[in-house]
Amino acid sequence: MIDLKAGFIPLLDAAILIMAQENGFVEEHGLNLKLVKETSWANIRDRVSVGQFDVAQMIAPLPIAQNLGLSPLNVSLIAPFALGLGGNAVTVSNAVFDLMNEQSGDPAKAGAALRRVIQTKRKNGLPNIVFAVVHSFSVHAYELRYWLAACGIQPDTDVAITIVPPALMSDALASGTIDGFCVGEPWNSQAVALGIGEVITTKASIWRSSPEKVLGMRRNWAEQNPETLAKLIVALHKSALWCADLANSEHLASQLAKPKYLGVSETILLKGLRGHVLRNHHQRDFLVFADRAANFPWVSHALWIYSQMLRWGQVKYSQEGQTLAAESYRPDIYRAALRPLGVSLPGGSLKIEGEFLKTTIVPATIGSLALGPDGFFDGVTFDPDDINGYIQKLSSNAALHND
Repeated sequence: MIDLKAGFIPLLDAAILIMAQENGFVEEHGLNLKLVKETSWANIRDRVSVGQFDVAQMIAPLPIAQNLGLSPLNVSLIAPFALGLGGNAVTVSNAVFDLMNEQSGDPAKAGAALRRVIQTKRKNGLPNIVFAVVHSFSVHAYELRYWLAACGIQPDTDVAITIVPPALMSDALASGTIDGFCVGEPWNSQAVALGIGEVITTKASIWRSSPEKVLGMRRNWAEQNPETLAKLIVALHKSALWCADLANSEHLASQLAKPKYLGVSETILLKGLRGHVLRNHHQRDFLVFADRAANFPWVSHALWIYSQMLRWGQVKYSQEGQTLAAESYRPDIYRAALRPLGVSLPGGSLKIEGEFLKTTIVPATIGSLALGPDGFFDGVTFDPDDINGYIQKLSSNAALHND
């Protein structure tokens, strides 16, 4: 048996890693996955970088940020496997929710309602609303900013954005330290269950079929252990298919509820697993474990993340930076691991994000694949071959909303 140490954060999208061990998928391939629960993404990043973890669940932008020199340690990271699509939501305090008077979950309507609350607060000389995200380089931060800006709210001036680890979000909201947050499940549903907040929209509403967590590791570890990595990807592929089967959701919730994993009640976990995060609204694609090529590390996802880093001034554009971002995701490793299984794989590594407004059948290496819907709520699409044009379009749209 080959021992692997893997870090994770207590979130629903750690399920693929957890069940790969619990269901024996890794053992089938001669691997023993020792799972270690961490509290913050900064700890995950650092423990992978210094070699305490071989692999880890990571927020999708972390390898890109590190490779662009935006992290303390100069260690190259890669992501050869995605741990699903979606899974996040935006929750606000009861006080803000009552002022919004908007319960549809629609991102455009929720954004318009929030904008009115912000304008009223400004007129009355009250402090800005404070939102928390899990890390500055997280899809949570980018999707929150994207949503706010598309609704005419300036993320850097109209609200304050701070950092809070996922499991502490409810405590921060209950104490009044923050007024809302963007985080993965189960922490949105927990806040609702505690009676301290309400979900106003979801990641799957802002951008359907959007990237979230990846399997991250040091580039040199992957290069030194190609066979081990291939076996791990196969085991995770099997685990993803198992997690995606709704018939397994109750058993999955019972496993994730264990204190050593998420330590949250099965009832709360099932809300995210079954797409019932929004009140009185079922969102089937809230969290996608395996469908829609959910585990494929799309280079266009990496480049969208890079575009948001550019948009919000975290980096300056360079061809080298764009190349580093693109090479952080490794579809070649994913393909090499799964091709022998006869898995139907995407033929390309980039696509226009937001183009599929409904489920679309596309050619694949074997047969075909169903992709999408993957639309952004504002109707804008992202062409990875025109990053600067995309940012200019977003800036123009934001300016129109602020007129």
